[in-house]
This record gives sequence, structure tokens and C-alpha cells, in this order.
Amino acid sequence: MGTGQTPVDRHFFDDLGADSLVMAHFCARVRKRADLPPVSMKDIYRYPTIRALATALADSTSSFPAEAPPPAPAAAPAPPPAPAFAGTARYVLCGALQLLTFLGYSCLVAVLTAWGYEWIAAGTGLFDSYLRSVLWGAAGLLLLCAFPVLVKWVLIGRWKPQQFPVWSLPYVRFWVVKTLIRANPLVVFVGSPLYTLYLRALGAKVGRGVAVFSRNVPVCTDLLAVGDGTVIRKDSFLNCYRAQAGLIETGAVVLGQNVVISEATVLDIDTALGDGAQLGHASSLHSGQMVPDGERWHGSPAQRTGTEVDFRAVDPAVCGAVRRTVHSFLQLATLLLLYVPLAVGGVGILLAEAPQLSAVLEPGPTALTHGTFYVDALVVSLLFFAAVPLGLLFQATVPRLLSRTITPGKVYPLYGFHYGVHRLIALTTNRKFLMRLFGDSSAIVHYLRCLGYDLSRIEQTGSNFGTEVKHETPYLSSVGSGTMVADGLSVMNADFSDTSFRVSRTSIGPRNFLGNRIAYPSRGKTGDNCLLATKVMVPVDGEVREGVGLLGSPSFEIPRSVQRDSTFDQLKDGAQLSRHLAAKNRHNAATMGLYLLVRWLYFYWFTLLVAVSAELYDSLGALAIALGNVLVLLSGVVYFVLVERIVTVFRPLVPLFCSIYDPRFWRRERFWKVPAETYLLLFNGTPFKNLIWRLLGVRIGSKVFDDGCYLTERTLVAIGDGCTLNAGSVVQCHSQEDGTFKSDRSTIAAGCTLGVGAFVHYGVAMGDGAVLAPDSFLMKGEAVPPDAHWGGNPARQICGRDAGEGWR
Repeated sequence: MGTGQTPVDRHFFDDLGADSLVMAHFCARVRKRADLPPVSMKDIYRYPTIRALATALADSTSSFPAEAPPPAPAAAPAPPPAPAFAGTARYVLCGALQLLTFLGYSCLVAVLTAWGYEWIAAGTGLFDSYLRSVLWGAAGLLLLCAFPVLVKWVLIGRWKPQQFPVWSLPYVRFWVVKTLIRANPLVVFVGSPLYTLYLRALGAKVGRGVAVFSRNVPVCTDLLAVGDGTVIRKDSFLNCYRAQAGLIETGAVVLGQNVVISEATVLDIDTALGDGAQLGHASSLHSGQMVPDGERWHGSPAQRTGTEVDFRAVDPAVCGAVRRTVHSFLQLATLLLLYVPLAVGGVGILLAEAPQLSAVLEPGPTALTHGTFYVDALVVSLLFFAAVPLGLLFQATVPRLLSRTITPGKVYPLYGFHYGVHRLIALTTNRKFLMRLFGDSSAIVHYLRCLGYDLSRIEQTGSNFGTEVKHETPYLSSVGSGTMVADGLSVMNADFSDTSFRVSRTSIGPRNFLGNRIAYPSRGKTGDNCLLATKVMVPVDGEVREGVGLLGSPSFEIPRSVQRDSTFDQLKDGAQLSRHLAAKNRHNAATMGLYLLVRWLYFYWFTLLVAVSAELYDSLGALAIALGNVLVLLSGVVYFVLVERIVTVFRPLVPLFCSIYDPRFWRRERFWKVPAETYLLLFNGTPFKNLIWRLLGVRIGSKVFDDGCYLTERTLVAIGDGCTLNAGSVVQCHSQEDGTFKSDRSTIAAGCTLGVGAFVHYGVAMGDGAVLAPDSFLMKGEAVPPDAHWGGNPARQICGRDAGEGWR
């Protein structure tokens, strides 16, 4: 702190003006002293004076909070496997096989598309064309749904607990199956009985009446067992595999009957919940943990709740086999009788009625050499701009009318009319394109109000919400005046059981600040003037928290604000706010314009590629379609990499400590908004993603295994050789609290592992071979020693009785 001699009873935060970054550095220095017990950030917040901290750590049991006893003693787990570094030849061979698989699948889809189009085009009359569209759609859907299942059984058979290195031939089979089953059209039926049938076809042991709402499809399905009447909420991970130290490890996930898995949870391999057990939201089970029958656990890693809070917040309803069967039949009938014919027939109508579109999609033999062809393509591409106001108009009217059929607080059975309406509202009002367009600007509050949010009296900051906000229904989402949300907010205003659902109002109080990746439940116990830290588990029991900060899962209280975050308070009101807000609005408006321009140019390029494929179809047949698909993918990668590099070429990303009204922060918002990242998902688990990361400026080593990590500021991250990055992990090199923005570099040294859903903050250094457990939150400024095993939210070093089988 630079204060010299420090009185032992002075409060770290209130009296000395410390902040979490300073205290993280302090903890790291203490851990280097062999004569002192290890100190975690949780200890610092719980014992915020030197005297209290020294007393609490006297018996060297700081790893366990005072109010929660340590787990029962158990045999120490086996040490983590040594990193399995692949040779260059194996690495290149794996990439080549993955590329050939992609090309082969593209050719297969192209052949089927060509056959279907030619057969439908041969129809005579409207009814004949419609009938052919329905038959081809049914056959195509059946083939696309059955093919991944067939490939799984041919390449794998039944999954068993095992280990195998990444970049190996067993891994190639694993990757092929994982990619295909997650691209299966049946994934769109999540939340339907059709989805549970799909899991059974893949080998999962799924009981009767199970409801699954998570789009994260389990991969090693034979190792998944789900008992009757269990409900699994959205954004949950039950992969039945994990990657660690260059190895893929598969293991069982067993859920008993009538289990509740709440939203945003992670279940590692070799975990189980007994009959009637419950796991709260924003929680996780680490490998070896088992929740006994009837118990309710929460936290990361989970522990028994201190109260009798019930995470199954809605009563059951009558929902029998007939209702489930009828619902599934209607879903398939709607898809085959409406959407498929509309898509196929709609193209034919447009070709007949729009000369420009016909000239583009059915060019003549010399059309590509004439300027009018490109002008026509330009006219067609301008439909992109028409889609934005039309989308806004639709979102402001149709879902609002549909919402009148659902009464808040009333329990409805699943798979009926009201359930269908609710799912349609959620689908149509959660559009990522528009949320990203308006987020991080003054326009976002007007957009959310247009959707139906109750935002009270708006105190405009220009950054009231980020670019990622989602909900179950916008019409029961309330955010108090003066509240700011960083990013990744999920408003949980619907509760589900295996037979019923209910929508309820979710209210976030005034003058709050919400960090990243927060799932806020309708029963959240927070009121006015709270700080909800990144990945916090919002409490649903006890008294309403006000005027405090909450951190961790399960959450505990921390100071609402610290001296460092008040540096720019003078800019929050008065004439300075008006002047800076006006300048920020102008900058954000230009950013929104660039966002639209970048995506329109890509849409124009996409239109030209489709036209070229149509031109080459007569000579190359289905191969022209396959080449078009490959060119769309490759050109998209090149295009968006160039866009990102152009955005940062004159203003490289550097560590910052500034106000949100500083132009440097506005340029950072432009970096987040204008480029795209969704194309990266296609390269998860392949060597090609490392190449793309390098093109984007990441300092990344060789043979890194990236199964779905997200890097928010690419040029501020350094990743060493042979690291293992699991699905859903994040390295975020910034933080925003109220009106203050902070960012710094983070380093992940060679051989490190980030678990599924793990979150690494800014200013972090992980030593060689360190492991961060699933769903952990590694706070800013932390220094993880080499070969250490850290876990939890917030993360701390975990010893043998905390890790792996030690939780049994």
C-alpha cells in the first residue's frame, strides 16, 4: 500500500484504500513465503484487517470458510497426468484428417442439395412443387438427423471411461462425432421430447418425463444417465468429457430421479446427484463429487446449502405421454409442412417476381463479365438494411401480442399452447445481431424498452448495458434507475419443472452494478446499490442485500466500492457528463454504422459467391455448391480477420485505467462490436483455430488445444505451448465497475489447463502446468504457481482433500 508501518486493526479497503488487484498481489507474495500460511482473496474479504487475518490463519486452515466445515477426509487423489505433448507430424496429420472430413461432408450436403433442387424444379404446378418440397424436406431431415447417430455408432460404438491424447487418431474419431452430433438439426428441438429421444438414440440412458433446456449437447452420451422426472436448465454443461494436460478424459455423469440442475451449471466427469437432489444456478460439481438423495447443493465447487432453499420453484402440472407426443408431432409437421416448403418455394417466387434476384441467382453464361450483374447483386444485398427495421418492427409488435396469452405467476403444463407461445417469445426477442448493434451505447436502453423491459427512470451513461443480454421474456424484466450491466446478463424470469413452467417478474434494483456472466433469478435477494461481481451466484434465500458487494459462488459480501473506482466520479453528473456523453454518443453512432457496413459488405460478397456457384453449376454440378460452401467459410475467416486488424492497426490495444468517457474506452467498445467471432466456433478442437488466433494477434504457442475458449482482447493474451483450453472457458483482459474501466495483460504459461466454463480475469499469470478447475473464477491480478491446482469461485489453491476424488 506504500503506507510504511500499517496498524494491525486498519481495514484494508475502508481505511487503507486497497482494492482487489492490490490485495491479489499481496496474496501472491504471501504464498511465496514458506514460513506463512497461504492466503486467498476470500480470506482477505472475510478478515479485512491484519489482526483478524493472522488470527484466522493461525491454524493454517484458510482454504475452508469459517461457516462451512471442510469435506470429510478421504484418500488423496491421483496426481494430474503429465502433459501429453503431441509431435508435429501427429498434429499436422490430425488437421489434415479434420479438413478432409469437412470437405467430404460439404460434398455430401452439396450432392443432396443438388438432387433435391433438381427434383423440386421438375415439378408441374404449385401443388406438385409444394408436395415435392415436403417430401424432399422430410427425406433430407431424416438423413441429416440419422447420419450423425449412425456415424457415432460406427466410429465409437459405446463410450467408455478412458483417456487418449489430443491430436491422435482416437481424437479424430472423437472430434468427428462431437462435431456431427452438435450440428444435428434435432438440436433445435431442445426443450422438446424430441431432444430427449435424440439423446437416447445416441446411447444416453434418459428416463421418462425428462426435460432438457441446455443447448450444450453431451458428447459421450453412453456415460450419461438421467432418471425419470429430471429437469436440466439452459446454459448447463454435461459433456461427459473434459480435456486436461493434452488428454481427453471421458467419465460418467449420473442424475437420479426428480433431479433439478439449475441454469449456468457445470458437471465435470465422474459426478452424480441422487434421487430428488438439486444443484443451484451458477454452480458446479467437480470430479468425484456426489450429492446425496434429497439434498440441495450450490456453489463452485458445490456444497450443501445452509438453508432449505428449493431450486424447483414451480409446482408440477398434468403433462402426460399424449401431450408430449402431440407436441412433438406438431413440431415436426410445422417444420416439414411450413418452413421447408416456404424456404424452397420462397426462392422460386422471388426468382419469378424480382428481376435483379433472378439475374444474380440464375446468371447467363456471360453475366459475370458484365457490370450490370454486380449492380444487380448490389441491389439484392441492400435487402440486408431492410431487414434491420423490419426485425425491430416485428419484435415490437408480434411477441408483445403473444405475451397477452400468458399470465404471470400462473403454472402452465409443458408442451401445450402456452408453452409454445413462451418459447416463441424467447426465440424472437433474443436476437444477438440487434443486441450487439445497440449494446455498449445509449441506444441499448431504448431497444430494451422497445422489447418490453421496465427500466424505470433512465439515468443515461452511454454504457448502461453491454452487447450480451438475454431473457426468458422481456415483459417481466425490470432494471432499476442508475443500474449498469457490464455484459453477459441472463435474466431468469421463467421457472421450469419436468412437467410445468411459470413466468415471474425479475427485478434488479436501482444503482446496482452487475459484472460479467451473471444469471439473475426471479427470486434474487438483492436490492438497492449492490455490486454483483463477475460470475457471482445471486442468492435466493435470506435477507435482501443492499449497499454491499457480492462475490463468488456461493456469494459472500465484499465492499460495494473501493477508493480506486471513485477516481472518475466527477464525470458522472453535471455539465461534464452532458459534454462527454454527447461525444460518446457520436463515437458510438459511428461504431454502429461500421458494424452495419462490415456485415453488409460481407453479405454482398456472400451474394456474389452464391451467384458464381449458380453460374458454375451447369458445368460442375454439385461440386460447384461444395466449392461455394468452402469459399464462403474461408473468405469469411480472411475478411473478419482483416476487419479486426484494421480496427486496431492505428490504435493497438494496451492496458488501460480510465473513465468510460475516455476516447480510449470508446475505441475498445468499437473493437468489441465491429469484428465478429462466431466463425471461430467452426474451428474449435482443430489446429486451424490456433492459426486464426495468431492472425488476430494472440501470442500463442504451438499445439495448443482449444475446445471453445473465448479471448476478449486478443493482443493482450499470451498462451504457452501445449495449453489445454476447454469449452466455455474465457480469458477476459478487462473489467468495468460503475464508470471505471481497467484492463491489463494475462499470461497462460506452457502446459496449463483451463477447465470447462472457467473464467480468467485481467492481470493474471498462470505458471507452467497449472490447472484451473471447471467453472472457476480466477480473479484479477492472481499469480498461480507452476503445477498448482486451483479451483472455485473465486479460485484458490486446492489441496488433495479438495481436489478430484477427495470430494467423494
